[in-house]
Amino acid sequence: MQLLSWFWRMAWRDSRRGREKLLLFLSSIAIGIAALVAIHSFNRNLRHDIDVQAKELLGADLVVSGSRPLPDSLLSLLASVPSQQARECSFASMVYFPKSKGIRLVQVRALEGNFPFYGKIETQPIEAFELFQQQEGALIDHTLLLQFNVAIGDSVAVGKLTFPVAGSLQKVPGQSGIVGTVAAPVYIPFAQLAATGLLQKGSRLSYRYYFRFEENTDVEALKERWETVVDRAGFNIETVESRKRSLGRAFDNLNRFLNLVAFVALLLGCVGVASSVHVYIAEKVPLVAVLRCMGATGWQAFFIYLLQIVLMGFIGALIGTALGAVLQTWLPFVFKNFLPLAVSTRLLPDVLGVGVAAGVLIALLFALPPLLRVRNISPLLTLRSSFEDNRKQDRAVWAVYALIGLFVAGFARLQLRSWTEVFWFIGGTAIAIALLATTAYLLMWALRKLTVSSLPYVWRQGFANLYRPQNQTLVLILSIGLGTSLIATLFFIQDLLLSQAQFAGRENQPNMVLFDIQSNQREQVNQLVASFKLPVLQQVPIVTMRISAVNGRSVQAIKADTASKIALWSLDREYRVTYRDTLIDSEQEAGGKWQGRAAETVFISFDESYAKRMGVGLGDRITFDVQGKLIETVIGHLRKVDFSRVQTNFVVLFPTGVLENAPQFHVLVTRVPNEQVSARFQQALVQKFPTVSVVDLGLILKTVDEVLDQVSFAIRFMAMLSILTGLLILASSVVISRYQRLKESVLLRTLGAVRHQILQINAVEYFSVGIIASLTGILLALIATWILSYFSFEMIFTPTFSLPVLTVISITTLTLLIGLWNSRAVINRPPLEVLRVEE
Repeated sequence: MQLLSWFWRMAWRDSRRGREKLLLFLSSIAIGIAALVAIHSFNRNLRHDIDVQAKELLGADLVVSGSRPLPDSLLSLLASVPSQQARECSFASMVYFPKSKGIRLVQVRALEGNFPFYGKIETQPIEAFELFQQQEGALIDHTLLLQFNVAIGDSVAVGKLTFPVAGSLQKVPGQSGIVGTVAAPVYIPFAQLAATGLLQKGSRLSYRYYFRFEENTDVEALKERWETVVDRAGFNIETVESRKRSLGRAFDNLNRFLNLVAFVALLLGCVGVASSVHVYIAEKVPLVAVLRCMGATGWQAFFIYLLQIVLMGFIGALIGTALGAVLQTWLPFVFKNFLPLAVSTRLLPDVLGVGVAAGVLIALLFALPPLLRVRNISPLLTLRSSFEDNRKQDRAVWAVYALIGLFVAGFARLQLRSWTEVFWFIGGTAIAIALLATTAYLLMWALRKLTVSSLPYVWRQGFANLYRPQNQTLVLILSIGLGTSLIATLFFIQDLLLSQAQFAGRENQPNMVLFDIQSNQREQVNQLVASFKLPVLQQVPIVTMRISAVNGRSVQAIKADTASKIALWSLDREYRVTYRDTLIDSEQEAGGKWQGRAAETVFISFDESYAKRMGVGLGDRITFDVQGKLIETVIGHLRKVDFSRVQTNFVVLFPTGVLENAPQFHVLVTRVPNEQVSARFQQALVQKFPTVSVVDLGLILKTVDEVLDQVSFAIRFMAMLSILTGLLILASSVVISRYQRLKESVLLRTLGAVRHQILQINAVEYFSVGIIASLTGILLALIATWILSYFSFEMIFTPTFSLPVLTVISITTLTLLIGLWNSRAVINRPPLEVLRVEE
């Protein structure tokens, strides 16, 4: 007990001149712990709120959906259990606002019944939904009303009918804000749907039937009983429990991204701990040597500094946990546009406890490798500062390295789904760190060997600071480079997506698509297009169908076979296909032979990459269900399709002579020269052909910009946690080596150097570190973006010159400013202080 008390007294006394250093360097851990606590609290609260609010998000106990109305047989089956019912038909269509003469493609939702049964549709004014249920008017998304300057009581034309605007939609159960941006909803009464004239043969409709059962009804048992029959009829069935599972899967990627952000922030903090403790202990070597001369053992000296690290680690963990508790109250606001529910901000004691424990563990684990050196410091260092202990490599250090490896792998496994992902993530991170470390060592070697005497003195001295003993070059390049690579990768990905979206402004590229053109309207629509002197760049028929069987096995049998290689997602989707006898310029031969005219056997063509993902190939037999009629086909040809082209491209292509009489609609692709012509053409089109919808790619581009702005804000907000950690490590690295810089500055000034020369020397050092670290980080970001664009986005990445240059300039300037700001106390000390400075 007396020995433990001595340890505490010694640790306290020794830390009096070093607390600022330890506290600053351990604050880098606080950011990582803050990210960890905030993100895990947010994820836990999100999961909890999904469980609590799932019924309100679904709005019913059970939902049956499909592309056509339920047949009487299924309606009778579902009605066999007492329930309240509602139904909805939704589809994309153009609406026209007479007051502002505005036109917009929206999601029309015709609703009948007292839906939602749980939760509510929030409107302004509040009574607007009750008026709507009495079939008095339409409800329109509030963003649309603002965009077209429409007020309550104005009118909106939907097809052949004009509705008064009864109210604005503020919140729809299960719909996130970003969905409203992309496909703004307009509600109309179901009873008036047929009168709009929008229910044409071949139209792309989606029907949903909502059921609310009596309390204590086992809904999951009903789903299990009905699922086979409903699925066989081509409909989907969903319950509250299945909605919970689907929402959980939908937010898995978000959770993984947030967890990786926390992981990167922690890794940066770990780098800062190890490097800063290395410098801190190096400064303590003379004191430890004195303690050894006075009779202290190596282990006793080790425990003195171990207590300091544990205490500072605990303080850093407490600060980080407190910051995380505050930060997690902001995350629901940051991601509100992506979430269909309100996320609570409850403080979870177990998450807070894990944050504190993780902070202490990380501080201890990553401080041990340099800290273990204290045991081997020889008393001879008090007599000869150049004395080196030539003992063999300490096995304890290697054991700690092994523990660090296990910790990083285990922590990564908690964030990722499989050990394969852990391997690739840790491997990629290790390669990045190795590249940055190699860059740092090469820089120090090159400056030591290649610095020429003809350079000005301040440049030579500034370069020398990069390879002097106890330099901070490695830790600064690691922290700044990793942070730069992360944020630059996010910028490059956003730039890549935006560049792909900005096709509408290119010369001679299509920028308007007309769809849902019925066969009897095609000639008249073509005449209208010609009257505005617009080109018909492409016009194709489209037929909707579903897969009924593959190689003679029904969809139900394939789903029941767990050993089947056919991707189940490919069996549930609705296929929109076309027919023609030739290939077009966005398609390339990839296998087989294209037969443009149907013979006794119907040979079809598949997109090569889709066929691979689906699990089929040449010679496989596919049976399609075209609204009740089965068509037997054989895959006789494969194509490589460039889906990035602004034109109609299809996964499945039929030959001519098969689908001409099938229910179908047509798509026309054209180009309008400017917004004025676009507005006049759309007004004429909606007035003459209210059932035809228009995709204005100029408007889509603006919408994509809005969506990407929201996405990039959320991503940048989270990425700044890692950048802040890197900058904090930079600041603390300068402060922790201030004593050494103080001696250098005083010696230089004693020899005649003036303040501005010392400032220039520091500027050269930090400028060199900033530009080398940022250039290496940019290189890593370019490599990472190319890999993601090629393998994930399947796009060609061509970086712009300005973005990397601006990133390098910004990071270098920030590094320089922070370094000089922290150097003020060094250059302002008087030369006489060198005579009495003490550690």
